[in-house]
Amino acid sequence: MIGTRTPFRVSFAGGGSDLKAFYQRHPGCVLSTAIDKYMFIFVHPYFDEKIQVKYSRTELVNNIDDIQHPIVREALKKFGIHGIDINSIADIPAGTGLGSSSSFTVGLLHALHAYSGKNPTKEMLAREACEIEIDILREPIGKQDQYSAAYGGLNFITFHSDDTVSVEPVMMSPEKYREFENNLLFFYIGGARPARDILAQQKNNTMSDKKVFSHIKRMTELAVNMRNSLGAGNLQDVGLILDEGWGLKKKLCLKISDDKIDYYYNVARKNGAGGGKLLGAGGGGFLMFYCEPIYQDKLRQSLKDLKEFKFKFDLLGTKVIYAREDEVC
Repeated sequence: MIGTRTPFRVSFAGGGSDLKAFYQRHPGCVLSTAIDKYMFIFVHPYFDEKIQVKYSRTELVNNIDDIQHPIVREALKKFGIHGIDINSIADIPAGTGLGSSSSFTVGLLHALHAYSGKNPTKEMLAREACEIEIDILREPIGKQDQYSAAYGGLNFITFHSDDTVSVEPVMMSPEKYREFENNLLFFYIGGARPARDILAQQKNNTMSDKKVFSHIKRMTELAVNMRNSLGAGNLQDVGLILDEGWGLKKKLCLKISDDKIDYYYNVARKNGAGGGKLLGAGGGGFLMFYCEPIYQDKLRQSLKDLKEFKFKFDLLGTKVIYAREDEVC
């Protein structure tokens, strides 16, 4: 039995610049953190050569090519493993803007490497996850989720035109780090939609619309500004940066926001939030706000019909949490 735990992620600034349509023409960068909500993957030998996969449904097949779950199918093709039972459990449902698909991919690859007696690097896991999701399955997604899930922590991630990726931890004092963490509030707004629909349109807009490309370029500047502000302990800048970034993000694609999202965002801004954004591609999921402690009760009261989401930052990234000694090196 092998078990892995892989965190979900929250992106603060620079989203959209991790798409190839952007970073091939201009360096992309995002500032994001992994959080203590996880995807758990468990693999175990099946009693014969069949393959069993359990997620929101259960599959039992004889051949890898017959697996309906595309990520599992392509991951098993990579390793050529048969006679295996794969189970997944998530703290948060899919489609809520926390990068669950990439956390699943990274966690599954980590589990299969360990099952095969190998100890992969975090860079290897992130790169292989990108290869499966973007190169093989042709999902219209970026690269930030895979690297955040693999590495963990609060990072400034740069995407280069040659497809390489650099991951740099954001350096903060322990006191400011805890203050930043405590000043972030999440609320579940519901109404999530598949990210691929929005991202596909955003990708097309990035390639064809000069204004959209310019907006994303400005969003990368905001990511740099936010890294510098956090490093200097200037947390009063965070809300303003998030607010400008959210205004730009809404211009990338008409499907990113709607009347309901705009309503709750404006209510939050009038009740103490310095700024915020909708997490993920758009359309629904979680609203995140930066709010000083003195205003947090007022903000919670103004959004009392939404479910608050408690979390902390994750520092470790993907890790093996259970392994029988006779099955791994």
